[in-house]
Amino acid sequence: MKKMLSRLLIWCFAALLFAGCGFQKIRKSADWEVKYKAAMDYYEEKDYYRSNLLLEDILPIIRGTEEAELANFIYAYTYYHQDQFILSAHYFETFSQVYSRSEYAMEAEYMYAYSMYQQSPIAELDQTSTFEAISALQLFINKYPTAEYAVTADQIIDELQVKLEEKAYENAKIYYTIKRYKAALIAFENFRKDYPDSDYQDEIAFYAVDAAYQYAMVSVVERQKERFETAVEKYQYMVDRFPTSDYIKLAEEVYVKTIEELANFADQKNS
Repeated sequence: MKKMLSRLLIWCFAALLFAGCGFQKIRKSADWEVKYKAAMDYYEEKDYYRSNLLLEDILPIIRGTEEAELANFIYAYTYYHQDQFILSAHYFETFSQVYSRSEYAMEAEYMYAYSMYQQSPIAELDQTSTFEAISALQLFINKYPTAEYAVTADQIIDELQVKLEEKAYENAKIYYTIKRYKAALIAFENFRKDYPDSDYQDEIAFYAVDAAYQYAMVSVVERQKERFETAVEKYQYMVDRFPTSDYIKLAEEVYVKTIEELANFADQKNS
């Protein structure tokens, strides 16, 4: 009872400091419980910066105490709410490792993955963090398949997969645009295999036909015939797979030119 009364007085003192004396006086206090109470109050007021500073002051001191668990959890959130996602990911991950049996552990693991997701850039930029986010989210789903967060995690993975698909599509198109046809053909083939259900599949199939034709045209004579034949194969695949595509007419035009080139080889052989 005496201990509870003492703690109540400390918290009352913290409230007075918080209300009237200002943040700097709280920071100068030698009593960690005063800072702890003020940090939680600041957090509730959505002043995440001040809450973060106070928790940073006391976390080394309160290690092993009853309050340390919640303090560390809130500390990670103060970074998240300030859009410092690299740090929030780090501290949520650390929390889930140190307090693996905590009632907040599952949420911390999800927030680690979600912080990784927040670091994923637009499709035009390097997608390393996107792959890391997908991995973290999938690990969460595997561990907590029935959790409420798992539904959202699955939706986010779908969103990130679309971003990776767009990145792969743009990369392949870049090779084609700058006339690196061999690299474009490899990229188009990888895209076909990696994203079989993509809406870009018929467009990619057409560009593969044209890239194969263009690659043959700039090749040495000894390699042209086999490369024109590759263009024919690409065309046949497209006709079989996407017979109603808007790109079929363009593909047919390339096919006709390809057949003409192969006919020239046949004429040369017969002459």
